Amino acid sequence: MAIPIEDWYYDVPIITRTFVTAAVLTSLSVQVGLVTPFQLYFNFDKAFYDLQLWRLATNFLYFGQFSLDFLYHMFFLVRYSRMLEEGSFRGRTADYFWLLFMAAVSLLLLSPLSNMPFLGSPLAFTLVYIWSRRNPFIRLNFVGLFIFSAPFLPWVLLGFSLLLNNVFPTGDMMGIAVGHVYYFFEDVWPNERNSGIQDGPHIPPQDDLAFADGLGEPGVDQVQNEGVVPVT
Repeated sequence: MAIPIEDWYYDVPIITRTFVTAAVLTSLSVQVGLVTPFQLYFNFDKAFYDLQLWRLATNFLYFGQFSLDFLYHMFFLVRYSRMLEEGSFRGRTADYFWLLFMAAVSLLLLSPLSNMPFLGSPLAFTLVYIWSRRNPFIRLNFVGLFIFSAPFLPWVLLGFSLLLNNVFPTGDMMGIAVGHVYYFFEDVWPNERNSGIQDGPHIPPQDDLAFADGLGEPGVDQVQNEGVVPVT
């Protein structure tokens, strides 16, 4: 008989589950001394001249050693990646993988702007941004302090990070930029280009109008929800 944590684990869609599992195993490997962060971070010369190609992937998988900060990142990664994969990417596993791949490539190209050795947090921010823009009617409650619409979520998290660390979160801004480029060309530009008097309004499938609750159920995207969903 499966235990509850096992049921929850296998309920998480495959791409999100694989990403989070790889991140946990990477941090565990560092924790027990199998590898060091210096073997995982992205460095152009080491990746391409020394052919340490694994760095192209491992820099997205290391979120630090086990700590409250690590749990915080895992929570947000599971929550918003899962809702995105179960929502607008439901039944489109290959498309969701392609989104992650292209976002990762874009962040690698932008990495000289920040000199960040690890880009997992910016990649997670990209997913949060895309989810927030595709759910404009969901209202969120941030740790019981205030309520706001989902599109403001990345900026609330950005400000919260700035207050906590007193350092401008360049990496998170990179994630927002990559997410916005994807959102514009995937959601905004096609509608602008194809709009016309002969085009009817876009009506989402009925399943996509399901109510969003908890960690997200199928149809969480494009929902017009009058309730309040907690951010954490």
